[in-house]
Amino acid sequence: MFPVARAAQSLVARSIQHTAVRQAHRKHEPNFHDKYGTMVLLGGAAVFSTVWGYVFTQLNVEWGFSPVGRITPREWRE
Repeated sequence: MFPVARAAQSLVARSIQHTAVRQAHRKHEPNFHDKYGTMVLLGGAAVFSTVWGYVFTQLNVEWGFSPVGRITPREWRE
């Protein structure tokens, strides 16, 4: 290997090692996902369950394989 290429390779390797060591010693600062991620996930699951629970209980559909002849229109209320 040529001396210039060997020197460039060692310089690149040394800079990568320095960067890794510098990042390893830095304190971890919590970001938005660390602080609120679980609460946002649970809140979204609660809203999802509430909305679909309401839809399924208010829909009045007779569940079956084919709705032909099973779903009848309700009278119009004025």
